[in-house]
Amino acid sequence: MTISRRRFVQGFATSAASVAMIGSQRASARALANDEIRLGFIGCGGRAGEHLQVFSKLPGVKIAGLCDPDPAKIEGAKKFGADAKTWTDLRGLIEDKDIDAVVIAACNHWHCLAAIWAMQAGKDVYVEKPLSHSQWEGRQTVAAARKYNRVCQVGTQQRSDPMQAEIKKFLHEEKVLGEIRSARVNRYGVRDSIGIRSTPLVIDSKLDFNLWLGPAQDRPIYRSKLHYDWHWDWNTGSGEMGNWGVHVLDDLRNNVLLDKVSLPKRMMGGGGRFVWNDAGETPNVHFVYMDTGTIPVVIGLSNLPAGASDKKSPKAPGPGSGYIAYCEGGRFEGQRGSAVAFDKQGKVVKKFSGNSGNILHQQNFLDAVRARNSSLLNTDVQVGHDSTGWCNLANIAYRTGSAFDSKRAEEINVPEWTTLLTEMKEHLGAYGVTLEDRGLQLGPMLSVDVEKEAFTGPFAEQANRFLKREYRAPFVVPEVV
Repeated sequence: MTISRRRFVQGFATSAASVAMIGSQRASARALANDEIRLGFIGCGGRAGEHLQVFSKLPGVKIAGLCDPDPAKIEGAKKFGADAKTWTDLRGLIEDKDIDAVVIAACNHWHCLAAIWAMQAGKDVYVEKPLSHSQWEGRQTVAAARKYNRVCQVGTQQRSDPMQAEIKKFLHEEKVLGEIRSARVNRYGVRDSIGIRSTPLVIDSKLDFNLWLGPAQDRPIYRSKLHYDWHWDWNTGSGEMGNWGVHVLDDLRNNVLLDKVSLPKRMMGGGGRFVWNDAGETPNVHFVYMDTGTIPVVIGLSNLPAGASDKKSPKAPGPGSGYIAYCEGGRFEGQRGSAVAFDKQGKVVKKFSGNSGNILHQQNFLDAVRARNSSLLNTDVQVGHDSTGWCNLANIAYRTGSAFDSKRAEEINVPEWTTLLTEMKEHLGAYGVTLEDRGLQLGPMLSVDVEKEAFTGPFAEQANRFLKREYRAPFVVPEVV
């Protein structure tokens, strides 16, 4: 059975259930026959290249399909699958009956629609973080995985690091440091300006720009290059919060909160874009308070060096990319691949050593596909949706902001928040920027209906408009999956 291109465009969901059943039977039959999983890659850029290196070396895997709207990206990926079929249009790959599962490493704005289309066509999905570009489409992706009984893993690979189980045992079962009182998350990593043009960027004629845009709006681009720097444009990216924030917040949800908090109940965020004067829209300095109902959480992000003459990130408590759990009997600092516990006097209690979770996370996906069992996944789509949701809402907390108001910020009586604001004041002060600078904004305190995944109360109307994007036909996430 082949699904026509026209059916995709006009909404083929009416027959998707039967297609999914056929796809499931086909994948199961092949797994029973020779245990080979034929993978198709949607997006063949940098992160996809890393996945290709891993998946191509795992037993029982064949790189069967490569897809990217940029033919140059496909050429670079062919070394991992010399006889792989190739497409510039992902719908061709998704329609192909010989592809069992897809790995989605396209731009953020494509993640959910590509995943939904693939699952409707009976394919299992490994989709890169952040799962969604907006909260509503993440919910739709979870719904599709459940409706079509698909295995859907999200690429927060640190979930597959065995170290995480040791950390949770140490913190929550043994309770060596006592009860956790509060937590802080950091992402401090220097990035360069993306430049600004006086005329729109000219797109390479070999690239299918319509397919690259997909669900995003067709707007002129004034940055210096098309690829990667789409992260800093709200039309296609989620800023540093969605790019790296999702990793460190996922670690917090996993190890500190044991995934018991799907979304914060209240939040306030601020920040701005400073120094570079480029075409980017997302903040390069971002700070957010999150009320979980139990453990208060703050997160600080910056892409600027410590000062104009520095090359390194500003100093902050704990790891530059990681989290701190402040406990009764000390503190716990975790980051990708390592962690350390300190007592109240600052003496090391225990060190933890791990890995990035790479290879193990991809193998975890394959194991779940072969077993037809999503419960085996270390980052099932619902877990990935929840962690991404913290980032989506944190971005909204910033985007609903107005001029920074110190009195309003100081109404949050949490020591970690006060410390973070002081650090941000010093950090921006190195560039001659004050917290009251016109470029710095602070959002209102937003309340969240966790079950509905929407804002409620004052300012809800202003914030809820960011929960769902405007899609560009025919690349529309369906209302009913």
